[in-house]
Amino acid sequence: MQEHSEEIGVREMESRGSHPPGPGGWSTVALSAQERTESRVREGTWRFTAPALDSSVPRLRRAVDDLVRRQGAVPDEILQNLLLILSELATNAVKHAALLSPEIGVEVSLRYGRLRVAVEDSHPYRPKALDAAPDEEHIGGRGLLLVKVITAESGGRCDVEQTGAGGKVIWAELPLPSADGALRPAVTSPTPLP
Repeated sequence: MQEHSEEIGVREMESRGSHPPGPGGWSTVALSAQERTESRVREGTWRFTAPALDSSVPRLRRAVDDLVRRQGAVPDEILQNLLLILSELATNAVKHAALLSPEIGVEVSLRYGRLRVAVEDSHPYRPKALDAAPDEEHIGGRGLLLVKVITAESGGRCDVEQTGAGGKVIWAELPLPSADGALRPAVTSPTPLP
């Protein structure tokens, strides 16, 4: 794990194969010939951790934006959707789970033609997306609804899972276009958040 407190304030680790992180927390990993010809996107899984503070949300967003851009040709619209989803999920973790989770985890995965982001915290409460009720005067509380809508409109999936330690992971997965520009179908039908 590499500390980047002066630059982004989050800790990052690349977990791809058995290659240890190099300078700046990144490993240089050679792509197979099949990976180079099938996709211009470097596949892998990366994990960031940050304190459950409001200031961590934009830092995580910048770190993930930089990470995904360095991996290759992810269309900007898909990346912007992922960053909005990340912002909503990280903000929820900071606002609602910080008491029991002083640190949050973010995992980003580029695999099998999909871009996935997951936010983990130690709070056991499993949130539910609120309905869009225009007649109600609620100012907030629609973050998970926004995540559901963006994910569904992108042809992806999202869900909440309990962790072995009693916390939760909320994730969203967006399909990437194939070499011919078509979006890859979801592995299973879209899974809405509760």
